[in-house]
Amino acid sequence: MIEGLLLCGTYIFAGSPKIGKSFFMAQLGYHVAMGLPLWEYPVRKGTVLYLALEDDFSRLQNRLSMMFGVDAVEGLYFATQSKTLAEGLNEQLEEFMILHPDTRLIIVDTLQRVREIGNDSFSYAMDYQNITDLKQFSDRHSVAVLVVHHTRKMEASDSFDMISGTNGLLGAADGAFILQKKKRTDNEAKMQVVGRDQEDQELTLEFNRDRCIWELTKAEKELHLKPVDPVTRRIAEYIRTEGDWTGTATELLACLPDLELKPNILTRRLNVDTSVLFNEFHIEYTNRRSGDKRTITLVHLSDPEDETKDTNSDDMTINDDISKTGVGYK
Repeated sequence: MIEGLLLCGTYIFAGSPKIGKSFFMAQLGYHVAMGLPLWEYPVRKGTVLYLALEDDFSRLQNRLSMMFGVDAVEGLYFATQSKTLAEGLNEQLEEFMILHPDTRLIIVDTLQRVREIGNDSFSYAMDYQNITDLKQFSDRHSVAVLVVHHTRKMEASDSFDMISGTNGLLGAADGAFILQKKKRTDNEAKMQVVGRDQEDQELTLEFNRDRCIWELTKAEKELHLKPVDPVTRRIAEYIRTEGDWTGTATELLACLPDLELKPNILTRRLNVDTSVLFNEFHIEYTNRRSGDKRTITLVHLSDPEDETKDTNSDDMTINDDISKTGVGYK
């Protein structure tokens, strides 16, 4: 997909309304479909499906023309309607993959349009299941699924706590992007990136209002910018002393009574610091649902200096021209 930025898996992309998320999604789709580097990041070319569920085809086409001077891009497909996850969205995506096996990126804009709502509204379990459904698809086909979502209005010391909904969203996802501005009228924005298989980053972006594209002005790796979370360090010390560990967050906290945290907060911190555990302490962290509970696994790998590791009625709407020619409109 996009080396060092967006890998295979399911990711949350969150930001406040009208901040420029849709322009960035179009930019991502264009670069992947064309195989063009995005800023300093190499791109692996492939088909892109963009579920622009809050737009219409006229607006999409105008946006693409404004941004890149074209009204169609080969390999970039748009749909303005789809089923929800409960109704069979994954089956629709499976059908698309059969027709386009070279697909690299699927954008779902927005989560609200496809999520399943239970009797308990947006519970942790329901949020976790919604993202898990998409993650199973992305893992099965080795594609990137980017799910656009909103942030809360309430500020938080940790930007990722601003993702609307419960911690179940980030708990199930492979990573997340947060796009923020100090003021809505600013051209500059900060984009924070965390992922299980990549280093944390903070990108400073500038919105080019003439072309309506985001330009990179600065890239920093978070691992080198902030100290390791004391909770993460304490857990790493425990694993390096006691060995590999599997169990629930509650059981892990029972082994570490000095950590006065709730289980969901512990899981949240581990999800955010997955790359820190791997890169700083050589500990591999996974979080999977097993039956009716979520199981954490922490494995202490050999340090690199010690040993080298081996490492259908279809509601989806696509223009006739798109389905026949493989050219998408924006």
